[in-house]
Amino acid sequence: MAYKLVLSDDALEQLKKMNRHVGMMLAKDLKKRLDGLENPRQFGKTLVGDYKGLWRYRVGNYRVICDIIDNKMVILALEIGHRKEIYKK
Repeated sequence: MAYKLVLSDDALEQLKKMNRHVGMMLAKDLKKRLDGLENPRQFGKTLVGDYKGLWRYRVGNYRVICDIIDNKMVILALEIGHRKEIYKK
């Protein structure tokens, strides 16, 4: 069974605040790479510290922090941002 990508309200807001071209590129790439995956952990990396238990996906210089919810087969994108700024929150 395939996982479905869902963007949180915060992630959607962060996408809207980005340069239009960058936001569209990120949204398109995320949908292409993550939506419909059988095993989302094969492409992501686990996070540590304050983000322990979450996963990170790389899209160029941008990072997407996600929670993988196995019982609902959902990849929930929590935050999206540039790699220099995403972990400073």
